[in-house]
Amino acid sequence: MPAIVGAVQVMSIGSSGVFNIGDVFKISPASTSKTFAGAGSFNTGEQISLYNNQSSTNTFDSDVSDQPTLLNL
Repeated sequence: MPAIVGAVQVMSIGSSGVFNIGDVFKISPASTSKTFAGAGSFNTGEQISLYNNQSSTNTFDSDVSDQPTLLNL
């Protein structure tokens, strides 16, 4: 069933973002990224108590590709 859309105002879209109005069959990502972070890096909230005596982040990655986007059409 077709979509009926009124006025739309887009202020900004990120470099790997997708904007769609109406019917869509398939939306695929155009980019990938990898994030390395140490212990307690992504904690959010109020009054977080975190104790890391000796923390290290292993960033060694032996494989060539983690999430290929070559055939994402």
